[in-house]
Formats: sequence, C-alpha cells, structure tokens
Amino acid sequence: MNPPTWLARNVSKLLPTAGKASTVGALRCTQERLATTLSRKGEALSPRQLRRVLADLQGVADSQVSEVEGGQRAMDFSRWYEAATSAQRCDCWLLMSEQFAPDLQKIQAAREPYEAAQNTPDAGPAEIRLRQALASPRTRLLQRFAVFPQGLRFLLDLRAQLLPHLKTEKRLLALDSELESLFSTWFDVAFLELRRINWDSPASLIEKLIQYEAVHDIRGWNDVKNRLDPDRRCYGFFHPQLPNEPLIFVEVALLDDLPQAISPLLDEAAAAADLAKATTAIFYSISNTQTGLRGVSFGDSLIKRVVETLKTEFARLKTFATLSPMPGFRAWLGKNASSMLDKLNAKTRVALARSLGVETVTAADLLAAAEQALALDTKSPLRRFLMQCAAHYLSRELAGGKPVDPVTRFHLSNGARIERLNWGGDLSAKGFKQSYGMMVNYLYDLKRLDKYRAQFSKSKIAVSSAMADLEF
Repeated sequence: MNPPTWLARNVSKLLPTAGKASTVGALRCTQERLATTLSRKGEALSPRQLRRVLADLQGVADSQVSEVEGGQRAMDFSRWYEAATSAQRCDCWLLMSEQFAPDLQKIQAAREPYEAAQNTPDAGPAEIRLRQALASPRTRLLQRFAVFPQGLRFLLDLRAQLLPHLKTEKRLLALDSELESLFSTWFDVAFLELRRINWDSPASLIEKLIQYEAVHDIRGWNDVKNRLDPDRRCYGFFHPQLPNEPLIFVEVALLDDLPQAISPLLDEAAAAADLAKATTAIFYSISNTQTGLRGVSFGDSLIKRVVETLKTEFARLKTFATLSPMPGFRAWLGKNASSMLDKLNAKTRVALARSLGVETVTAADLLAAAEQALALDTKSPLRRFLMQCAAHYLSRELAGGKPVDPVTRFHLSNGARIERLNWGGDLSAKGFKQSYGMMVNYLYDLKRLDKYRAQFSKSKIAVSSAMADLEF
C-alpha cells in the first residue's frame, strides 16, 4: 500500500465520529478526571494524584530537555511505577494513551491540504506536513523510557502487564499499538545477534532456557545438558540492551533421518549422534521469551539464520525440518467431530462403527473412543480417521485464508510445507491433551521456500503427497 493510500485510510480513524456511542460506559476519561476534585468508586488515583502523575510524564516527554535528562526523569518515574498497584498502573496507561495522543486540530488542518494536493507538485510537502501532524507525543515519551539502562526491560514488562487488559479496556489500544510499532523497529533482526547457547554458557543464561522453554518442558539440569550436548545445537537472538536474555531460541537435533517421535530426542540416556553422518537438522522446539514482544515476529529470520550457520558448519546437511506439536487439534476436533464424520462414505462409516462396537457412530462415540487412541494398532479404522481429521485440520481448516493452527501458520508463512503426520509422536500427557499424541514434520525445502511462501499468500497450502493421501 503506498503512503498516500495508507494515510487517507488511517487518518479518519483518529478523528472523532459524531454521535458515536462511548464504549466505556460510565467510566470517566482521564480528561474528565483531571478537571475534577473528587474520585469516583473504582478509580485508583484521585484527581490530584492523577494530575501529579501526568505532570511527571509530561516532564519525561518535554521536548525542551535533553535526551539524557528525559531519560533520568523516566528512570525516576519507573521507580514510582514499580511500587504502584495494578489499578494505579492502569491509570498510568490511560494517561499515556489519552493524554499523549496526536493533536486532532493539527491533523484536521493538514488533512484537507493533503487531499487537495494529490497528483500535484505539492503532494510531497503536503504528505510531510500530515505525517508531522500525525506524530504522537506518546512516541517521544516512550523513547525517553528506552534511554536509561533498564528502560527497554521496563517497557517490555509494561506491555506484558498491559496486554491482558486490552479486551476489556479499548482506551489502551493506542498505547499498545504505539509500543508494538516501536518494538518492531527496536527489535528489527538487523539489530539482533545470533548466538549459540551451549553447556559452557553462563548458568544464568541456561536457567533462562529452563524458564522459557514453551514446547517440551525441561525437567532439570540433566535434561537441559542433553539438549546442549555436542551433537545438538541451540541458538538464540539477543538484543544489545538485553545481552543475557534470549528473545527467542531454537533447539536443533542433528540426525541421519527424519524423526517420528520426540522421546528419542529428549532421552537423556541415548547415545550421542554421529555428527559425521548427520544429514538432517531437526528444529524440535522454538520458544519466544518476551510476552511484551507479541506481534513482533522474528522466528522466520531465526530459522533462516540458523540454516545458514548449520550449512557452513556441516556440509553434509541436506534436510531441514521440524518435529512440531499440533496445540489446537484435540480442542478443534471436540467441536467438529460431527462434521468430520459427515465426510466419510457409507462403507467407511460402517467399518468405523463396527470397530467401535456401535451400530451408528456419533461424535460422542468417536470422542469417547479417542481417549484410548494410544492403544490403537496400525490397522485401526479409528486411528486412520483421527489422522484424516488431523490432516484436514492442518491443511484445510482456514480462518481468513490462513491455517487455524498457529504452528502450521508460522512454518508455512516461512515457506515450509506439511511433510508428515507422526502417530504417537508425543506420548506425554501434554502431547495427548493437545493432539492425541500426534506430531508433524514441516519440511524446509531450500529450493522451494519462495514458491511455497507465494502459494501461502494466496491461501494455497503446500503439502506432501503423503499428506494429500490422508485427505477425505
């Protein structure tokens, strides 16, 4: 989208709409509260306290003071914030969101000349004036917080605390959007360092892996040591202002074949793989560590950088793939079992009913029998049906043209394809709860990444022939 189109479309969102009902009911905006002397029930800060906090924030954002002084004021304010209650922090967020918005009068004054100047020599200067009018004082305020040594950590924590309130408090959306926009710039992959994490890394860093591992819980030091052994690789992205904390990390197993299950990779007693024979790099866990960076994506860049690094170190590597969970499959099937049964032809449905010991199979019968999924043999009609449902869930169940499964969506948007379903891939309680124990291999075919990525942008899902054979 070109700049004029973007500006024309988005400026209207900042302007007041006549007759539009308030979405906050009886709650007073901060402007009303600042003009009064008495608090209302449910308001954490009194009007007097609110005015004092606003004055402190305005002091931080003051354009007449240097960046150093502004950063010092931000650090002083952060001490008050850290001691504040959750409700008081919410009042602080409301002030940041409502009292540091762009000046509507300036926007209105710049918008009309901008629209009139289209397709004329004055279009460029008019766009500049509109951009300047759209600039938010909130940007400078947040930038000042990033100046002091722990400021970036402070802002990440602030957004992590803010996110759970967005569904119920729409007035905070502007602040959240501004933070996400700034983080997208500050945490651009061009500014991040790819670093290998191994057993010789500082203990405090290894503890971070244990703390943030989101796919396969680390059970202790022996477990994490197994994942950092010489036949493994673990890489993370680091930011200069957070040098000892990975923003995201990936765990890699170097093997001679595509794995079907996670347990051999997590087996602490298993013999180390022969790196001289390694032809396959398996990404078996990717974990984001910062809730405050939600919406800022650099996982695809991490995988690309790791692939490049591994190819340099191990010339024999030809296959790059994942062994991934299906976190939403079981919950999805619980809601869609009936419609999946409707996809079966009469003969297959009769065979499935017979295997379950019922005359006519229902969704309830199916879900009850699936509780014993791990005991099913390879010829079981129920096992076949569950795998068909999983294949449909991964490649055909879309929302907005994209897979509903978040892991599928992530890997396919990076140019991978759905390669193989693995029955009994994860026998843990978590694996059974998520997907009846099934796992997926996503293949990164380096020669077809651009092709598959282009197909994905058009809602065409790349699957292997084995996956296509599982479709209804």
